[in-house]
Amino acid sequence: MTTASGLDLLVQRTTTEAVGVLGLHLVHPDGELLPEWQPGAHIDVTLPSGRIRQYSLCSNPTDRTHYRIGVLREEHGRGGSLEVHNTHLTGTTMRVSAPRNRFPLVPADRYLFIAGGIGITPILAMLGDVTAPWQLIYGGRSLDTMAFRQEIADLQGGTTTLVPQDIDGLLDLEEIVGHADNDTAIYCCGPDGLLQAVEQHCAARLPPGALHLERFGAPPNSPPQNSANCEDSAFEVELARTGVTLSVPPDKTVLETVLERAPQLDYSCEEGYCGTCETRVLAGVPLHRDTVLDDAERDSGNTMMICVSRSKTPKITLDL
Repeated sequence: MTTASGLDLLVQRTTTEAVGVLGLHLVHPDGELLPEWQPGAHIDVTLPSGRIRQYSLCSNPTDRTHYRIGVLREEHGRGGSLEVHNTHLTGTTMRVSAPRNRFPLVPADRYLFIAGGIGITPILAMLGDVTAPWQLIYGGRSLDTMAFRQEIADLQGGTTTLVPQDIDGLLDLEEIVGHADNDTAIYCCGPDGLLQAVEQHCAARLPPGALHLERFGAPPNSPPQNSANCEDSAFEVELARTGVTLSVPPDKTVLETVLERAPQLDYSCEEGYCGTCETRVLAGVPLHRDTVLDDAERDSGNTMMICVSRSKTPKITLDL
């Protein structure tokens, strides 16, 4: 695991936002303003163990005195959330990347936000920023596990419906999506089961581009993306900044191959969903296997996630 570039920020305090959700308030040690960001952005955080994890910013984008993130405790995750919850972080510093946004808020006549559990974090920043009418449908296991409820209740300009599963059951997505028209931008973040269901309902009713998703993990039941498939062939990757050309064998990823020459590269999930290893393509045609890029970005061939994607051409040149 590599170390993300960026700033060393101080954990000013931690706050319990809900059962199982810890908020971290990050500030510059010298009181300087933090880099600008827009709703939907996330940061890469290097934890004390060296693990790198991505967390959506859920503070006010206009307040650059601090960043806030919300971390859900996941007992059966990859260990990052347990480290955050089990470590006394207040007063310590952590390396934080500049904000990156793969979930931008686009102009629309109206908005429908659908959040599941910790998926409320990127949407929270959006709710305070939109000027058009909006509706939020927020589902969770129970009310006490649903973070930022009071902040949401205090917002103006839209309507909020909380749907605790233990009381009201699962979200009625057919009803929710069925009321959206072609002028509505739909934003959804949460567990992959929710995202897949929303995708299916939107595909049947709304034009392409109406739905905007952000994933916190690889889709369930997907094959291991950080290993090559048996039918993969070898190809060459040229690192444009150094002029070095490497051979990527069938049983290795581009990331694994490049790390042998450039161990300082930033990466995290190795499954094609976090976007940390996104790299600009200067020549050649990528074979995309990520869940980050949209269709237009894939068609352009200008960028790729080197942890999972390969090359359709015998050689591909990267901006590395």
